[in-house]
Amino acid sequence: MPKPALQAEIQRVHDVVLRYPTGVGIARLEQELGSSISRRTLVRRLQMLLQAGQIRRRGERKGTLYLPAANATASQPQLARQPGQFETPDGPVEIPLTAAAREVLQYVSRPAATRQPIGYKRRLLDGYVPNRTAYLPDKVKAHLHKIGKPIVADRAAGTFARDILSRLLIDLSWASSRLEGNTYSRLDTQRLIEFGQVAEGKDAKETQMILNHKEAIEMLVQQSDEVGMSRITLLNLHAVLSENLMADPEASGRLRRRPVEIGRSVYTPPAVPQVIEECFDSIANKAARIADPFEQAFFLMVHVPYLQPFEDVNKRVSRLAANIPLIKNDLSPLSFVDVPQTAYISGTLGVYELTRVELLRDVFVWAYERSSQRYVAVRDSVAEPDVFRMKYKAALVDVIGGIVRDRQRPTEKEIRTRAEAVVDARDVEKFVDLATREFARLYEGNIARYRIRPSEFWAWFRATKSPQDA
Repeated sequence: MPKPALQAEIQRVHDVVLRYPTGVGIARLEQELGSSISRRTLVRRLQMLLQAGQIRRRGERKGTLYLPAANATASQPQLARQPGQFETPDGPVEIPLTAAAREVLQYVSRPAATRQPIGYKRRLLDGYVPNRTAYLPDKVKAHLHKIGKPIVADRAAGTFARDILSRLLIDLSWASSRLEGNTYSRLDTQRLIEFGQVAEGKDAKETQMILNHKEAIEMLVQQSDEVGMSRITLLNLHAVLSENLMADPEASGRLRRRPVEIGRSVYTPPAVPQVIEECFDSIANKAARIADPFEQAFFLMVHVPYLQPFEDVNKRVSRLAANIPLIKNDLSPLSFVDVPQTAYISGTLGVYELTRVELLRDVFVWAYERSSQRYVAVRDSVAEPDVFRMKYKAALVDVIGGIVRDRQRPTEKEIRTRAEAVVDARDVEKFVDLATREFARLYEGNIARYRIRPSEFWAWFRATKSPQDA
């Protein structure tokens, strides 16, 4: 067995090769390792790794490349998978993993003290060319399109998501929060979202996290014709998801201007504000140019957490942002239900520490398969959406929001007066009935539907509450 110092040196060389699944030349290896190892010693360490079967070699002389063992030959079936097991509170879950993904998992499963510290590698972003570079193979994208598209074709953007909105609000709010360590159960989440019932014994931050998810999902679905792959969308998505959760309230919806650290990782994100700004804009611009919605979604899941553009809540932004192209293309959304936290974190660590996407990609594909199966079944079991309500969604926001902000009682006369200004004359009676029913269901947990702030809601509630209700 090699001496500890020699073993550590060999491991450092192997760790660098692991970051280059398509191969790395000796000059790049020297650059990555710095002056700590000579060319002659590096060649010897590579020979030892080759003999041990931990890496492979391709090409000759100056064109020689060294590759991780799992990616050594082009003939290797990269999509052939074997199950990887991940522990969850409900028992083990198996996710099919490619050989390359298993290699990444093996690395990030090592103790952090044995993994090589690494900083942000801008080449991962700069080297990505929309519609030429592809993280998802064509065969995988074709599979995802097949399972994610509803039977009914040629519908407006967001139709599928609106059809299953009540279910999506619960599933995605719960599952995404759970990946952050939130202890709300799915039933607790449902009671909070549907009835405003806060679970006993839960931290206020956990409750806020769930409610923020709900508001953000409603924004993405109900404004799907306006939301897009842009800087302003990502900033506002962060503002909604981080509401009342940031140590510095001014950091909500703003790019960070101070260093951050990543727990359980040896990765250090960029600290220079100018670099963060440039890379953030590049992420938004490149995402907007990607033609395939699944490639768009996965691109965001890779690059937003890797850059860490915000002081906190980066992964939550990436998970909800990944749903934007799916919603806009009327595809089944991605809820992350059933995704083991260890699998998701390990996939993200693979990006952080190896700049490799294979493990996160396999988790993404498996998660989407689970989500699409769930929502196609839900879609087939729900009634058709209320077309009248969809037609007058903006009018409902104007009328209900206006009455609340003006602190007026929602009488039939008040609703009718306001409705006549924004609704077709032949639809006023039906609209008044709908708005009256909506007021009967209005509470602090659903005020975001009508763009009502909590302070506006409570001011209206106190002003219009009768003495008999006190």
